[in-house]
Amino acid sequence: MQTHYYLSVFPLEALVASQLDPAQFGRYMSTGKKNGSFERIIFIEIEGEVGDAFDWKYARARCVPHDDGEPKNSVWVTVYRALERVTLNQLRSMYLVTADGRSLELPPARIKSSEDTRGYYVYQELCPVTPLVVSGLDPVAFSAFMTDRTEAVSVPRLVFSDIRALELDSLAQARETGPVYDKNLGHLKECIREIRNNPEKRTKNLERSFLSFAYNIIDRGLYVGGPDGVLMYAMPTPEEIRRNSYDWGRSAMVL
Repeated sequence: MQTHYYLSVFPLEALVASQLDPAQFGRYMSTGKKNGSFERIIFIEIEGEVGDAFDWKYARARCVPHDDGEPKNSVWVTVYRALERVTLNQLRSMYLVTADGRSLELPPARIKSSEDTRGYYVYQELCPVTPLVVSGLDPVAFSAFMTDRTEAVSVPRLVFSDIRALELDSLAQARETGPVYDKNLGHLKECIREIRNNPEKRTKNLERSFLSFAYNIIDRGLYVGGPDGVLMYAMPTPEEIRRNSYDWGRSAMVL
């Protein structure tokens, strides 16, 4: 049986070896073998056994079929600082898994800039830190800023999503954003104004941490960024989801 390596980035950071394919692994991690848990999971399949950052020998020795021939569901290789030890070249598809175990596959693409000229963005950072922030930087520039080791505060690598931003100049025409701004709309407006009026202010915290992350507030996609560049995992349009991933879309409350 093939051994797969999965980098979990939400709700926890970990590297897991498994003999399950991505759809099976997502279902197992989300609902549990005995239906003991129901939660959203985001993970990325990686090209494993590359470099010496992880104990691949341990993973190979433990990730073997059970005595009855059933595949090994999971071998936890590490639960600490996994993201920073994986290069962008190792990253394959990302999977967004709903609480009932349905997976949406997002392929990666390297990006160098953004064509969006709105002037402000709302980002949900997912791993290894979790603030909700407003920024005047596009995803590539934001990633570079957040992973710049010359800055006083930085991270080695970052997974984040751009989420639907209110059109501050025309709230009546803003797209549905769900409950994400219900308790902090006033603070959001203040953050956006500060970013707009002070070009030297690169980011502003909207919330320091979060307890949940809904797929239906993702705008263009999710990103993995670091010193070696930025990968974008583009979110399909509602029409594409309806056509190709209808059950996932209903479960994720995207449709």
